[in-house]
Amino acid sequence: MYYLNTKTPHSLFQMDVNSEIYVDKSMLIDKISTKIGTNSRHICITRPRRFGKSINAHMLGAYYTKSGDRNRT
Repeated sequence: MYYLNTKTPHSLFQMDVNSEIYVDKSMLIDKISTKIGTNSRHICITRPRRFGKSINAHMLGAYYTKSGDRNRT
């Protein structure tokens, strides 16, 4: 498993979650996780302006980084 070596995505995602309006898109993690380590591992997520690309990136970065508060094996 590949991890990001920074706490930045985790802190940015915490800011997003604590904002007044937050739409949970955590089902995207399940879709992305199935592609890791396969020939389809390169994914392009395109959306119009202001449709959550950065929030999705922060969520994925927070999930795959070592800075989260979950214990991983």
